Amino acid sequence: MKIQLSQEGKLPLHTRTVGLFLEDLNYCVDGGLYAEMLENRNFEAKDVHGEWDRYIVDEDGSYGWTSYPEGAATEIKIKSDRPLFPENPHYLRLKAPAGAGVRNKAYDGIYLTKGMKYNVSLWVRSYDYKGKATVGVYQKGAALLEKKIKIKADGRWRRYAFRLKAKTDAEKADFCFLLASGGTVHLDAFSMIPENAIKGVFRRDLVEPMKELKPAFLRFPGGCVVEGNSLANRYLWKNTLGPVERRKHNWNRWAVHATDEHNNFRSDFSHYGQTLGVGFYEYFLLCEYLGCKPLPVVSVGIACQYMSTEFVPADSPELETYIQEALDLIEFANGGEDTEWGRVRAELGHPEPFNLELLGVGNEQWEASPKQKDGVERPNEFYKRFEIFEKRLHEKYPALKIVGTVGPTFETPSYESAWAWTDKNLETNPDFIYCADEHFYVSPEWLYGHADVYDKYPRSRRVYAGEYAAHVPGSGCALFNAPQANCWEGALAEAAFMTGMERNADVVVMSSYAPLFGRLGYTQWSPALIWFDGKTVCPSANYYVQLLYSLYTGNAVLSAQADAENVYVTASEREGLTYLKIVNAGETELEAEIGGDYDFGQLTRIIRMQAEPADYNTAEDPKKVQPYEEAPVAARSCTLPPMSFSVLVFRK
Repeated sequence: MKIQLSQEGKLPLHTRTVGLFLEDLNYCVDGGLYAEMLENRNFEAKDVHGEWDRYIVDEDGSYGWTSYPEGAATEIKIKSDRPLFPENPHYLRLKAPAGAGVRNKAYDGIYLTKGMKYNVSLWVRSYDYKGKATVGVYQKGAALLEKKIKIKADGRWRRYAFRLKAKTDAEKADFCFLLASGGTVHLDAFSMIPENAIKGVFRRDLVEPMKELKPAFLRFPGGCVVEGNSLANRYLWKNTLGPVERRKHNWNRWAVHATDEHNNFRSDFSHYGQTLGVGFYEYFLLCEYLGCKPLPVVSVGIACQYMSTEFVPADSPELETYIQEALDLIEFANGGEDTEWGRVRAELGHPEPFNLELLGVGNEQWEASPKQKDGVERPNEFYKRFEIFEKRLHEKYPALKIVGTVGPTFETPSYESAWAWTDKNLETNPDFIYCADEHFYVSPEWLYGHADVYDKYPRSRRVYAGEYAAHVPGSGCALFNAPQANCWEGALAEAAFMTGMERNADVVVMSSYAPLFGRLGYTQWSPALIWFDGKTVCPSANYYVQLLYSLYTGNAVLSAQADAENVYVTASEREGLTYLKIVNAGETELEAEIGGDYDFGQLTRIIRMQAEPADYNTAEDPKKVQPYEEAPVAARSCTLPPMSFSVLVFRK
């Protein structure tokens, strides 16, 4: 077979396009990226159940906390009078005999690394107990790390903080608070974070693969989490600032995912919550660390349309609250210290602006007329409200790049309607949006069949492929906790589809796989780009496809044509280097001859991925499917194994 390169019609690539989408789904933030090791550390857990506009939120502050040792005559009660802070009013009243106390579930237990230091803190109040207490991690009765504290009986909340060094490695150990003698104390706001946490906040082994990807941007905090299952449940960025003890707990929209009559409308993750230990300030810091642009998303006053009919009418004065939240966010990110929210940022420790350029307005809304509780259908007027947002935002910040949406589906009536509306606005206002967010979770066959879909888009359109992934039938995509859903069959199809994204760099200006993380045993959505548990991090085959596109794309896209079936190609160049990506999706080995109408140099490197279609990475075998290097044997030719993805690097 032959592949022909040409500089005719070369497209400039002004920025990297591959980024990351982060949503607190699959315990991605709490229980994942957030390095906090304890679960329900502040006794604010909610037990949430129900369905479609009917959600019951029960207080369950003792979730994750049990008596220790088992069988001890310990009394645990959740109280809220005279709280530590009013934002999170619940705390634990512990009455225990000598040597007894409480244990934290800590997801699936505490994992320790020998020699690692851990920052531990807690708040204690006592009215009459004057004895000592012990805070530590134990396994089979042995102390792996431990600290004794002396408690004052003065009726005041007091914070205790210390650093402890692990004596040994450990898995699924117990975090405990124990009284030295019998008595009663009040406890709140526990914390245990490894000393190596990035910025003192982020789990290092999860951030490292994010950084290796060299993302162009990070979209946060979602996703459906932005919208909420109700407007009251939506993500409020202002609640995420300041001391973590004062960040108001919110239940997670994914706590009620996949509830139905078969599970009595209660999922296994009904206590999934957001402590907001990672808030908007931390997200901006993370973007700085990753070297990428922040892409925060704000609500437009419509709750998740998959889970609710609730919205604020477009002509309601209440919509002003949502618009002001967006305006204040921009000021928080970019304003000087002489502005209200710029001063807040400076007081948090960052006087320099974060240089926010991009803002997502809405998540995946679509124009609809849901039937309300009174039985009357009312239009949500998404188009009208978005136009109001766009006008107000650009009046104050004309250079802002707004990321719009064409809904959660592809090639459907709502998608066609959204693009027609978007195209019409772009005709009269080229800055109406920077790009429109498209979402598609589809089969490998769909991806192969649509690899040329962006060839056919009007060149006035700009797309952000914000959520996409191959869902391979039979691989476990419909199941929870299914790393096998990230099999090579799906990753290879994504690589083929991405040739069309890169080839149409004038249309597809941003892209991000979704979801980013999946914690084993705590997953609501498969596949995920990176799997992990308390000990191990396992990037998927799909992650490495994203990595190769991110690392081996130049600053100009070339024309590349292949003359064989089941072969997908794209090429780009930068400073004397030409990157040729080739997907051989067929079951036959091919010999490729590469030519061109200009001198693009000689083949110097081959980076390749190849595996059986059902192969996938696991915690036990995390590198089963990953890139490897192969030495070239010819200047402008190579062998393409079946079911393979290759990156060829030519140098002049």
